[in-house]
Amino acid sequence: MSKKKEIQISLAAARVNAGMTQDSVAKAMHVSKQTVVNWEKGISEPKTSQAMELSALYEMPLDYIFLPTKSN
Repeated sequence: MSKKKEIQISLAAARVNAGMTQDSVAKAMHVSKQTVVNWEKGISEPKTSQAMELSALYEMPLDYIFLPTKSN
């Protein structure tokens, strides 16, 4: 599995594990729902500051989300 695919899966799984919808993440992050969809589809990636916000929002270490193979 490609690194990009692993990150897509990790982003979606972290969101679901946090009990959040794409819409609720978008609102909390002050981005559009489409932005969250694009992150989870691998069309785009969150900026570093957004990645840190996601880590805090999901209450998961950054490595777990963005380096899934290394962390798991």
